[in-house]
Amino acid sequence: MRIVLTVVVPDYDTLQNVLPQTLEAVAGAGSAIEDTDILGDGAFDIFFDHDDPTIVRAKAESALEREPADVCVQLVEHRRKRLLIADMDSTIVGCECLDEMADFAGVKREVAQITERAMRGELNFEDALRERVAMIAGLPLHDLQRCYDERVKLNPGARTLVATMAANGARCVLVSGGFEFFTSRVAHAAGFHAHWGNKLIDDGEALTGRVVEPILGRDAKLSTLRAEAAGFGASMADTLAIGDGANDVDMITAAGLGVAYRAKPVLAGQADARLNKNDLTSLLYFQGYGADRFVTG
Repeated sequence: MRIVLTVVVPDYDTLQNVLPQTLEAVAGAGSAIEDTDILGDGAFDIFFDHDDPTIVRAKAESALEREPADVCVQLVEHRRKRLLIADMDSTIVGCECLDEMADFAGVKREVAQITERAMRGELNFEDALRERVAMIAGLPLHDLQRCYDERVKLNPGARTLVATMAANGARCVLVSGGFEFFTSRVAHAAGFHAHWGNKLIDDGEALTGRVVEPILGRDAKLSTLRAEAAGFGASMADTLAIGDGANDVDMITAAGLGVAYRAKPVLAGQADARLNKNDLTSLLYFQGYGADRFVTG
């Protein structure tokens, strides 16, 4: 099988340092290296043939574990993706929106503890969401906009990731176990074509502490991936999914390339690649885009 290994690092000096280590790791896995391509100051590809890409991935990750490097090993075929499905909280944005809403309600510590356990897969997601939403009952609606304006920021590289994929014909969809109030705004800010999230119930002035059923959780994220791929005429091999928590596991493992972003262990161990040290433009390098092809949003 023809395989490509991509390594992303912060700068060219680091690239020059890790490239020889990576070449040695690939050769040590019994691979005949065909070609090397520099994608930019912070990324390179190595092309080779191998029957088991997981062996090469393990060798490369072990060789670079002390370096500020992220590694992706995949088949060359279907490398350029036609559909991006992205989680929102702690993936496209740098916070958990519900935890920040809870701060305005004065219960952030209690809510954040439940969020952490749910994202680690220790609690049923739907039940945990109902419990946390009930804890912020009475929060005035104007505090939701304050929360977005003051607390919700795109993670580095998010806008460029979406703009570049969209400019090259891909469909980009934001799907969240969080709330439509935030997905609508984040999707617009980052340039996503569509968004899905849960709906909070209010009485016209404040939150009631309830959420519209059924709740968009782990199963719904997988269903969204499949439905969006079918609707766009893309095979699963043509899809890219990224997330950070337990409710992202099914869509990450089903996607053609599933990436764990600063993820909880329950997800990190099942993803095709882990993005822990560099920004979201790494997903463009993983697809073979050179830095000169990036589109700034």
